[in-house]
Amino acid sequence: MKLGRFDRRLFMSTGLTILWFGVFISALTAEDQKAEARRYTVKPAVSNIKVDGVLDEPAWSEAEVVKLAYEWTPGDNIIPSVETDFLITFSREKLYFAFRCYDPDPSKIRAHLMDRDNMDRFTQDDHVSIMIDTFNDERRCFQFRINSLGIQADAILSELEGYEDFSWDVIWESAGKITEWGYAVEVAIPFHQLRFPDASRIQTWGISAERSYPRNVRYRICSHRRERDISCILCQFNKVTGFTGMKTGYNIELDPTLTAARTDTRDVLTGGDMEAGKIEVDPGLTARWGITPNLILNAAVNPDFSHVEADVAQLDVNTQFALRYPEKRPFFLEGADFFLTPFEAVFTRTVADPAGGFKLTGKAGKNAFGFIGAYDRINNLVFPANQGSDSTSLEDDVSSGVFRYRRDIGRNSTLGVLYTGRIGEDYYNHVAGADGFFRLSRTKTLRFQYLHSETDYPGAVALDFGQEIKSVGGNAVMAELYHLGRNWQYNFSYTDVSPGFRADYGYLPRVDYRSLFVQGHRLVWGEQGDWFNQLTFGINGTLTYDYDGRLTNRNFMLGVGYAGTLQSSAQVLYAHNRELYQDKAFELDRLALYAEMRPMGGLSFGFSGTLGDDVDYVNARQAYLIQVAPYTEIGLGRHINLSIQHAFQRLTLKGEEIFLANLSQIKLVCNFSVRMFVRAIIQYLNLSRSPELYLSPVPPKTQTVFTQFLFSYKINPQTVFFLGYSDNYLGMTGLDVTQSDRTFFVKIGYAWTR
Repeated sequence: MKLGRFDRRLFMSTGLTILWFGVFISALTAEDQKAEARRYTVKPAVSNIKVDGVLDEPAWSEAEVVKLAYEWTPGDNIIPSVETDFLITFSREKLYFAFRCYDPDPSKIRAHLMDRDNMDRFTQDDHVSIMIDTFNDERRCFQFRINSLGIQADAILSELEGYEDFSWDVIWESAGKITEWGYAVEVAIPFHQLRFPDASRIQTWGISAERSYPRNVRYRICSHRRERDISCILCQFNKVTGFTGMKTGYNIELDPTLTAARTDTRDVLTGGDMEAGKIEVDPGLTARWGITPNLILNAAVNPDFSHVEADVAQLDVNTQFALRYPEKRPFFLEGADFFLTPFEAVFTRTVADPAGGFKLTGKAGKNAFGFIGAYDRINNLVFPANQGSDSTSLEDDVSSGVFRYRRDIGRNSTLGVLYTGRIGEDYYNHVAGADGFFRLSRTKTLRFQYLHSETDYPGAVALDFGQEIKSVGGNAVMAELYHLGRNWQYNFSYTDVSPGFRADYGYLPRVDYRSLFVQGHRLVWGEQGDWFNQLTFGINGTLTYDYDGRLTNRNFMLGVGYAGTLQSSAQVLYAHNRELYQDKAFELDRLALYAEMRPMGGLSFGFSGTLGDDVDYVNARQAYLIQVAPYTEIGLGRHINLSIQHAFQRLTLKGEEIFLANLSQIKLVCNFSVRMFVRAIIQYLNLSRSPELYLSPVPPKTQTVFTQFLFSYKINPQTVFFLGYSDNYLGMTGLDVTQSDRTFFVKIGYAWTR
């Protein structure tokens, strides 16, 4: 049933009224969300420090010592069961910190060798971390984690956007050593790898130190209280003052790279021989210059954007919208949080093959800004709609740019503007708008964004993909109010994206919709000795209409969650959805289960499954779905790690199988040391279809195999040596699985810093 014009207006105005009423009430009842932080004064190091995991230098005897006195999960700021000391000092060139982690039974310390930033493995080990808010503005921070063997992980945390990115890498030193009393960690971070205000004045930084102590549960122990009724984390940090006279040197980093590869190919349909390809040698240079400690310029000429980690396999069967793969390329990861907004209007993987680029990011006082410019040799395009998306890649040169400005407002709020542009032959896409983030109280936050776009496609492309021949414009609006408290969490959001809106520099695969979303959760916390750490009971609902006033989605979901002993968690969900697709309305009921457990060091396993109704998007009809995805990760001693994951998907029509898909991935890693490992990855897809149940011809059987073998030696994230091999196999009905291509590659990178 269609809504009348009056009803549609009432629906949308009601959504906005709910949001702004929440703002009004929150403003009236707003509390001071900032907890009183304990202050410390740091002193310069009185001696040189050798980073070896042995805290025997005089500098550590004189360093400021902070006790990790609060277990914030699963306990609620209770006295921890183990003692931990955090030590901090600095020289003119480096920030130093260390941990003494006492343990009643050091034989139970979980410690494994792994590649840096391998967070799936990292969180299973005993480790420590420090978060540093160098601007003391309680908005973003640098995060450094180290396990008991000295393995590194680093990340950017931008609290306003809920963004934590472990793809970000800097060059720093760390060492860990297991002892008869526990373990020690020692770290040195060069100041030229950080951003901070003018070093000529004494500075106060927000700092949080934490220890992860995984046993039957994962105990997390902190240097300050973590209140469950305060939604901001950075506002609860300790305040450490005394930083002054830091020297960043010339603050220049040059990262030359040399990549050589040869790809051999075969036409599997004709059964020909493998044809050897040419050896392609690709030199590149990426430069980083800290003009000031808080203003960074990055530039690249023929930058190295080669991947040595395969994208995690995803099933692309019976999907509506384009898949999303994360950004992994270093040039784009520097300062990536500066470009975050509620809509993902900046998604740098749209820049596919740049000949060069530059980036300028920085913060001065309350003003943060960023520029990106790139010249791309490929134009990646996504054509979004209400009920699906299409995509293509054109071998056309494209110039692209991004401008971002954000102004800090009050204690924890911001206002910002954003522009993105892409220009090619007979093509352009421009997007501009404003956004804001307002922390209304200890628990309540409002964010919003408005964007307008103008787009013009080449005539042939517009015809091929059903787009307007003339230029098209559109708007995107969203507003969200959410409450994150100790016992209750809820949020209201309204999103409105017009049919003509395009964000070709971003990832917005759906347009032509107006949506109202409401969600609420009740949290129950366990006490010490209870059978659970946390229980969650939730409900949410969504109403979505297209611009013609048709109800395209009505979703209702109930769920219950559990977290408890053996680092176990589970969630059961029931959903009833109404979905419109190709002018047909489908009533869908589903049941979903998610569960995982980490019972001991080096072992984890989990499962996700969905059972119920689904839409067969290829044939536009209702079907029945079974979807199962188990995984496990096994540590064989400290050096070997094996992970196995599988995805099973079966769609049936009245008991007859439409398709059956199995996607498996096996990854085996042998770590010889902190710096060196060998890795093998195998991905296998087996897809079978019943052609008689399809409205258009489809192959009955498709098989693909991808393999990759890699030798890696890393002195730091940029000084690396990689030697690898990968290939692809294809099999179809009447065609045995046959190797279609193979690639040999080598990469050498070096980081020169001054």
